[in-house]
Amino acid sequence: MKRDFRVLAAVGSLSLAVTVADTAFAEKAGGILKVGWFDSPASMSILEESTIAAERPMMGVFNNLVMYDQHVAQNSSRSIVPDLATAWAWNEEGTELTLPLRQGVKWHDGKPFTAADVKCTFDLLQGKASDKLRINPRKSWFSNVAEVTTKGDYEVAFHLNRPQASFLAMLATGWTPIYPCHVSPQQMRLHPIGTGPFKFSEFRPNETIKVVRNPDYWKPGRPYLDGIEYTIIKDVSTRLLAFIAGQHDVYFGVTIPQLKDVRAQAPQAICESTTPNVARNMLVNRRVPPFDNPDLRRAMSLSLDRKAFNDIINEGQGVIGAVMQPPPDGLWGMTPETLAALPGYGPDVAMNRVEARKIMEKLGYGPDKRLAFDAQHSGVSRSGGNPDQPVEGDLYRRRARSSRHDAMVSPVDAQGLQSCAQCYRDGD
Repeated sequence: MKRDFRVLAAVGSLSLAVTVADTAFAEKAGGILKVGWFDSPASMSILEESTIAAERPMMGVFNNLVMYDQHVAQNSSRSIVPDLATAWAWNEEGTELTLPLRQGVKWHDGKPFTAADVKCTFDLLQGKASDKLRINPRKSWFSNVAEVTTKGDYEVAFHLNRPQASFLAMLATGWTPIYPCHVSPQQMRLHPIGTGPFKFSEFRPNETIKVVRNPDYWKPGRPYLDGIEYTIIKDVSTRLLAFIAGQHDVYFGVTIPQLKDVRAQAPQAICESTTPNVARNMLVNRRVPPFDNPDLRRAMSLSLDRKAFNDIINEGQGVIGAVMQPPPDGLWGMTPETLAALPGYGPDVAMNRVEARKIMEKLGYGPDKRLAFDAQHSGVSRSGGNPDQPVEGDLYRRRARSSRHDAMVSPVDAQGLQSCAQCYRDGD
């Protein structure tokens, strides 16, 4: 058997976009795609989950009203295409979106998909339904929806309180699948029913997630695969070794240093690096003293050496992009000139820290009076990197001391920091 490996490494915040190699893969029907998965989600319900741990395995179980064209590398309003809807139209005021729906679509249990299912989904998201989601992380997305109405079984309309340019884009995300009216939220957590190309098969927490081909899928000839198996391996190194050994076709969580291991131990691997919309952040609760003081927060931002983060964590291959995904991959990212004007983003780190010390002195702090805080209890956490990497904890302490405030970092404050990556293998 001839095998080909593909590694796609996406490194958060200090982002990277380097293509090491490329190749073309012929589409061939059949087979089980095996994925080394990074985490065990709380449930299988996309509407109740907040990370891709559940969303990515379950996206194939569902359909959206509209979606982003999967053949276009960069999402934009121009790449939105119909899915369960066949088209869409706005009224002149931009407050009413009407979507005719596809006919003949069936849920995995054989029941027909209708406009009532769309209304039920958004009533559930808005908290208007008799059934309730256990958690509802995207309820605020649809706070501008005054009402969802149906016209017969195959037309639905969203009535907005005011025009909202982002509304169609939110319908197109993987976080906005359509749920069936006749299946309770409780069942959707355990055994979701969708209209998508794959049917849910099995979920064993901390072990595996499995989906199988839907033979009655409404898109002819799809899906190509017989199924997908996600083997949950939380340890990054163990998951990588499993991929190198050929146990998995897809791997999630490659870091830049680990790409060296892939190239050394699997020289046939194809390595691609891209810029994701994931950031390494220092998250501050502005309601918790002393971080409710904007001057102190400015000093914290000025104290960071962002280039050092890039050099140490990403071996200098990242892109500093602030909040938004940096261009050219990001459509709304800041220009280098705009970025450099932000507090702490200018090239002269020493001068930034001089300004930070002046701010701290004005607030009453100095060499003999440092601001000490416990990151676990004071409202400071980090997001978008790897919590198990000692270098990040060391950088966190160093950046805190640089402006006369100390940090006592506990392991839990770093939860949620992970690098992002995927690995693909194609064989015949």
